[in-house]
Amino acid sequence: MKNYVSASVLSADMLDFRNEIRKLEKSDIDMLHFDVMDGIFVNNITFGLPVLQQVRKATDMTLDVHLMIADPLKYIKKFADFGADIISFHIESQSNTLETIKAIKECGIKAALAVKPATPAEDIFEYLPYLDMVLVMTVEPGFGGQSFMPETVDKIRSLREKISLLGLETDIEVDGGINDKTVPVVMDAGANVFVSGSYLFAAADMKAAAAALKEGKLC
Repeated sequence: MKNYVSASVLSADMLDFRNEIRKLEKSDIDMLHFDVMDGIFVNNITFGLPVLQQVRKATDMTLDVHLMIADPLKYIKKFADFGADIISFHIESQSNTLETIKAIKECGIKAALAVKPATPAEDIFEYLPYLDMVLVMTVEPGFGGQSFMPETVDKIRSLREKISLLGLETDIEVDGGINDKTVPVVMDAGANVFVSGSYLFAAADMKAAAAALKEGKLC
């Protein structure tokens, strides 16, 4: 499967965000990962619809929107209307999982289901035929800059094995502590979409850093 890099907005300089987006575009970054937190589902508050709307006006990059909110079903159409290309929501949220997937698909965009580190891979299995992507959190959701949790690797492997068994081509995205040292591990387990924040934005050469993630090599 093709590998993709999704740059996390959490690590960008929001006071110079237009130039940050230009830098991402020039560095062959595939997606912009937009974390939405409501202060209820996770203990943090981040970006909302107005920010997404402005980002959509500023770039044609794929907007990879990750909803860490209590009731995602209520907001699916709004996030789609404001520019999301992919919407991930959590299986642990209050919304009905199948109804939320259906709502995303009805908006004509890609649907992804996110899973926290403690949630078993098996909880996702029944939904795989309806999904474009699964997002495996490799840290506890809520804050950027956390260290990668090695115990999440088995979950990635289990999901990839099940996806292959079902004859699907579902992407597996990983988010949390992803850099040139951890990406070979998750890539070997079956992940192919890599969310990275501080590693990319702190890199002296962002383009080289992104290439290292896609290739699964040390930079």
